[in-house]
Amino acid sequence: MLYVIQDPEEYNKKKKMNTTSFGFVLISLLLFLTFTHSSATKDNLVDITLVENATTQGAVCLDGSPPAYHLDRGFGSGANNWLLFFEGGGWCRTIKQCLKRAITHRGSSTHMEKQNPFVGIMSKNASLNPDFYNWNRVRIRYCDGGSFSGDSMYKNGTDILYFRGQRIWKAIILDLLPKGLNVTEKALLSGCSAGGLATFLHCDDFTTFLPKNATTKCMSDAGVFLDIKDINSTHTAREKFEKVVALQGAKQFLNENCTSSSNYTSQCFFPQYALSYVKAPYFILNSAYDTYQFKRHLVPPSTDPSRYWEQCKNKTAACDVDQLNILQGLRSEMINALSDFNDFSETGGMFINSCFAHCQAEYDETWFAPDSPRIHNKTIAESVGDWYFERTPSRLRDDAYPSNCNCPNVTGY
Repeated sequence: MLYVIQDPEEYNKKKKMNTTSFGFVLISLLLFLTFTHSSATKDNLVDITLVENATTQGAVCLDGSPPAYHLDRGFGSGANNWLLFFEGGGWCRTIKQCLKRAITHRGSSTHMEKQNPFVGIMSKNASLNPDFYNWNRVRIRYCDGGSFSGDSMYKNGTDILYFRGQRIWKAIILDLLPKGLNVTEKALLSGCSAGGLATFLHCDDFTTFLPKNATTKCMSDAGVFLDIKDINSTHTAREKFEKVVALQGAKQFLNENCTSSSNYTSQCFFPQYALSYVKAPYFILNSAYDTYQFKRHLVPPSTDPSRYWEQCKNKTAACDVDQLNILQGLRSEMINALSDFNDFSETGGMFINSCFAHCQAEYDETWFAPDSPRIHNKTIAESVGDWYFERTPSRLRDDAYPSNCNCPNVTGY
């Protein structure tokens, strides 16, 4: 499987090792200094904010600790604009899983780092993030295990778990309103992975908290989790989400218009079914070969006891013809799931590339760097900005792998 590079320092070392001239070393170093994202510097580290009073409303993480976010204040022309970003991090679907999660930063604010690097779409560097660099930017920490979807509780002896994603979402919004969100002029709700899925669930609700004259839009990054069968024709993804929705008590919060015609409990938890009910303008950023879904939903370990898929998962170039055909099927599922949105949405935008990756907006290298992934010579940042500010239509879809080779900064591509 191929991953977006997450450690530019290691990436830069490898580049130096493969460089045979001083000139190339110097160029690599300059690019590193200009476009690296995850070296935590004082310039991009943002302090955590605990919403202490949220606990009185039962808005708490899995372990009962207060919810949290990181806020980097906007300035200049962006002082009254807001970008809220849901953090990702998968889900827990059993009590055992959630108890383990509750003693990590994914389930407790007591285990969260006190500062968080703001890079990619969250960066305040104008050269790396030209359209949103001076907005108020908020990273909403993820500690409920259910994409901010539920409101329930589990107690058995000394074991207590709080599934309070809905309350966390509301508590953080209410905490931000008096800090300027209540007078926002432009707003974008976004998120990655499980956080990207959360944008489908909360997009229209977000608009209800903001001024009526505010321009409010939403964007999902790697959040289009498909209702697909795995290679053994089992609904692995559906079974997983069924358990998440039941454990979290989330069904009551799913779109009523969607659930009234759904065939099973978790159907409207899947973005492909929820999307048609979202009223606010929406942008979908996703790989057609999303690596999380490839590894966890299409070919989960239980379907591959002989480890036939192991090399293919580690490096796409190692996939044989039959495996590539199955991967092309995954792309077809993605394209088909978004066909109505692509054909009929008047306000929607898309960037569906053929890079084997998962989450691309939260890294400088894949968001807006000289060698970021492109479709029709447009970076992700340019495409999202063109859509948000309505400069030009922005609905881009890559050719199927391996026709597209515009995937630099994605390991092994």
